[in-house]
Amino acid sequence: MILSIHCAVAQSSTISSVPTDPEIRQILVDRIDKDRQSVGIVIGVIEPAGRRVVAYGNLDEGDKRPLDGDTIFEIGSVTKVFTSLLLADMVQRGEVALTDPVARYLPSQVKMPERGGRQITLQDLATHTSGLPRLPSNLNPKDPANPYADYSVDQLYQFLSGYQLTRDIGSQSEYSNLGGGLLGHVLARRAGMDYEALVKSRICEPLGMKSTGITLTRT
Repeated sequence: MILSIHCAVAQSSTISSVPTDPEIRQILVDRIDKDRQSVGIVIGVIEPAGRRVVAYGNLDEGDKRPLDGDTIFEIGSVTKVFTSLLLADMVQRGEVALTDPVARYLPSQVKMPERGGRQITLQDLATHTSGLPRLPSNLNPKDPANPYADYSVDQLYQFLSGYQLTRDIGSQSEYSNLGGGLLGHVLARRAGMDYEALVKSRICEPLGMKSTGITLTRT
């Protein structure tokens, strides 16, 4: 588990309310040893005085290697924040609009689900109001620990073309990994590059996030 705390302090203020390193460490001790909420946590603090890292716990159950600021974490669904940031960036650049139908950025043979004369938009995907389910029904992973590794674009297109929405688009929110993944896919198609290259060029490189990526390296 990894958390980041950003302390925003007004220019006129010199007092930080962020806990000290010992205070943060005690919080981690309680979370891990007492509440059993994780096996290891790393906290990154960014404040006017600089940056600091506080870590406690181990890499995994049965793996006693300690954690530090260079420990690799899988961010999982935090990836959706990156995808929504890409959407905001592409809207600002005039490359897409929030109200664009998703179907505009898919091959013509793909039939996006519609309901009541309304099409699913990019904004609907980003806000989880598309009416799409959490997961596609044709997801049958070989490895449950890495469920999306063998799910293909063709399978995605097949599911979308045959799915019937069960409620009106925009009528309510339902968390959807399917919708988040589809948004990343269509934005990458619009940009003319794969998702990893898009995240790297639009987010990681401009922000100096040299330790963030999709494909791991040996160093």
